[in-house]
Amino acid sequence: MPTKRPQLYLSGDPAADRLLSEEPLALLIGMVLDQQIPLEWAFQGPFNLAQRLGERLDAAAIAEMPEDELAAAFATRPALHRYPASMAKRVQALARHVVAQYNGDAARIWTTSATGDELLERVRALPGFGEQKAKIFVALLGKQLRVKAKGWVQAASPFGEAATHLSIADIDGPEALALVRAHKREMKQAAKSAAATDDGASTTPARRRSIRTAR
Repeated sequence: MPTKRPQLYLSGDPAADRLLSEEPLALLIGMVLDQQIPLEWAFQGPFNLAQRLGERLDAAAIAEMPEDELAAAFATRPALHRYPASMAKRVQALARHVVAQYNGDAARIWTTSATGDELLERVRALPGFGEQKAKIFVALLGKQLRVKAKGWVQAASPFGEAATHLSIADIDGPEALALVRAHKREMKQAAKSAAATDDGASTTPARRRSIRTAR
């Protein structure tokens, strides 16, 4: 009996989620776009981009496209991102990296990684991926796409830990999406409270007197 293909639930659109699940480059592009916009918008982006380019997403084709043409595809309404021009450049840099390092096959980033640390290092080197995003992506691969490089849970910590709802790596349906969003709201509120506390501490009576004296 054939093994059922893993199915991601990130965009809210079945066709877009199917592309993310089946096309490694699409998933990488969605990860790059997932900043400063709602996650559904980000992960719908690869599907829309493929439609606009008139073909399947291909790293070599994107790498070789004139920059203004790719930027136009990103900017066509509805735009693929709040900052379409800059994101077009970032996605093209990603495609060029995949061509140069993995012969255009994005899946090789994880299928040829022997350990979680090696996988994290490779993902961290991708244009558009910082430390946290790289760890979340490794966790997503391990939790939902059955990529089990040795030590991936530790490499992706804390996002690789089981029974959590810390990131998109934990979203496997509407209920999990709500829990992840609730966690993010809590983190933002905690950050705001910490910032307010710091601001209050910096304007104590003694601090205000020193400011007046300096003036």
